[in-house]
Amino acid sequence: MKRLILSLALALGLVPPALMFGRVPPAMAAEPLVADLSKHLVAITTGFAGTDVLLFGAVEGDGEVVVVVRGPNREEMVRRKDKQAGIWINSGAAHIRNAPSFYAVASTKPIDKLAPTPVLERHQIGLDHLDLEIDSTDAAADPGQYRDAVIRLKQKKGLYGTETLPVSLLSHRLFRTDLHFPANVPVGTYLVEVYLIHDGEVVSAQTTPLIISKIGIGADVYDFANQQAVAYGILAIVLAASAGWLAAIAFKK
Repeated sequence: MKRLILSLALALGLVPPALMFGRVPPAMAAEPLVADLSKHLVAITTGFAGTDVLLFGAVEGDGEVVVVVRGPNREEMVRRKDKQAGIWINSGAAHIRNAPSFYAVASTKPIDKLAPTPVLERHQIGLDHLDLEIDSTDAAADPGQYRDAVIRLKQKKGLYGTETLPVSLLSHRLFRTDLHFPANVPVGTYLVEVYLIHDGEVVSAQTTPLIISKIGIGADVYDFANQQAVAYGILAIVLAASAGWLAAIAFKK
C-alpha cells in the first residue's frame, strides 16, 4: 500500500526520488510512520542567507502529524532592567540552562487540539510546553517572566517560531513540510522529531538528526576564534590598527 502511495507522491512531486529508490521502502512495511529529510547537512558558507529543508514521509492509519525541530541546548542569560532616576539599569538576572538554540513546530492541526496538556508537556510540543530550567535569584520577578523573555528574544532573532507551520497531508497518508532555517541559525546537531498522534496519544515517533555546520574559510575563522580566543583577539587588534594606519597614510597623500 505504501509503495503505491509513494509512487503517486513521486508523480505529483511531493517527495524526492530518493524515497522511492533508497533505504526507506523496506521499513515502511513495518512502521506506521516513516519520515526523512531532503538533506541531512546544511552547510553555512560565507554567502549563506538561510535555507529550506524539505521533510517528507508517509503514515499508515489515521492520526495527526507533528514535526518538532530542536537546536542544541544552550545556557542563556536573561537580564531584567528597571528605570531609576531616568536611567535603565540591570536589576535582576536569570540563567536558563536548557533552552534550545532553535525551535520550530509544524503540524496538520493546531497544537491545542492535538492532545491533552500532559502529553504535549511530556514530548515538549509547543513553546508553552518547553521544559526550561530557570535559575533566578531575582525576588522581584517571577521565573515565568524570564521564561517569556527568553522566548520573546529568540523569536525576535527568528530562532523560535512565532506560529505553527503547516504540514500538508495527502489522502491521510503522505505528508510534507518545509523547514526554514534563517541566516543566523546556530551550528550544531539538530533533532527533527516527527510524531503521529491519534486520539490524543502518540502512537508512533521518529527522530532524524540534521547537521548544521560552517564550511570553508568561515569555518576556519570560527574555529580559530573559539579555540584560540586570545590569539584571535590580538590578531583582530593588530589588523584593525594596521587598517587605521594605512587609511591615515592614504588620506595624507
